[in-house]
Amino acid sequence: MDLNKLKIDYTDKINNTENSAELELIRIELLGRNGLINKLFSEIKNADNPKEYGAQLNSLKNDLENLIKSKNFSPEIRNLKLEIRNSQFSLPKLGHLHPITITERQLNEVFRKLGFSIYNSPEIVTDEYNFLRLNVPANHPAMDMQDTIYIHQPDLLLRTQTSTIESYLLQNESKNLPIRAAFPGSVYRNEKVNRSNHFVFHQYQAVVVDKGITMKDLIGTMDLMFKTLYGPDVVVRYRCKYYPEVEPGVGPDMQCFNCQGKGCTLCKYAGWIEMGGSGMIHPKVLEMAGIDPKIYSGFAFGMGLDRWTMAQKNITDIRTLMGGNLAYKPTEL
Repeated sequence: MDLNKLKIDYTDKINNTENSAELELIRIELLGRNGLINKLFSEIKNADNPKEYGAQLNSLKNDLENLIKSKNFSPEIRNLKLEIRNSQFSLPKLGHLHPITITERQLNEVFRKLGFSIYNSPEIVTDEYNFLRLNVPANHPAMDMQDTIYIHQPDLLLRTQTSTIESYLLQNESKNLPIRAAFPGSVYRNEKVNRSNHFVFHQYQAVVVDKGITMKDLIGTMDLMFKTLYGPDVVVRYRCKYYPEVEPGVGPDMQCFNCQGKGCTLCKYAGWIEMGGSGMIHPKVLEMAGIDPKIYSGFAFGMGLDRWTMAQKNITDIRTLMGGNLAYKPTEL
């Protein structure tokens, strides 16, 4: 293939895009996992001079990536003037923060005191950052439609976990270690809605990468979270669990707040509620971000913010949090 012609054609396409959606489609077509550039890389062995062709292809990829990044769509700003004549009115001081927002801010305060930064990221992401960079193989069932809500096949999707923010963070801050960061956010999965599950829910993620980080640091941090939100008498257990992005993995469970461990419909008669997932960051995840796992280690956890809020506010149905009938009167705003 004539790489010079390819560059000219796509340079024109990129320059002629009129909005960010068009630009993203071109980026996926060119640079996505199944995009044209990756297909050309897979055919290097068939070139007359593979080494020279590979260098030219790599240069083309960098040039087009930089061109896409430089294309900036700023929203149009219009100066609008609102004039109100002969009007006197006042709004009643009613309402309160959403319970999830209150819990989120409490956790933010805990982590700020521990020296963490609070991050955020887009909710529409690529499967590379949602799965592949978290050590989830391409054929993993989590990438199938029954779990993931895709916006544009095969790359663009609504993030299924706040670990996606971890992927971006590790890559962007790999040269600025150590890392101590926390990030709340909405996540989306193709789930059947019931008392304890929803297709739109929230997670609270934290990541630490430094020299000498151990499981003791992870358990100590989670213990502090539980005791800060639920008091010193909270009953928590930690079980070994498998998660692709960590090794070993740990699942923290809290004794059911609704039945105090006796068993009910909320905890599915187990007496315990799973509050999230955690573990030591897998060496492969660090390597993919450009961090040497022989020098650095780290932990990460993602907690179900909805369930933490339900336990704190004694809400027994997750659907209540997404409805308009939150008859909850907070003691503190």
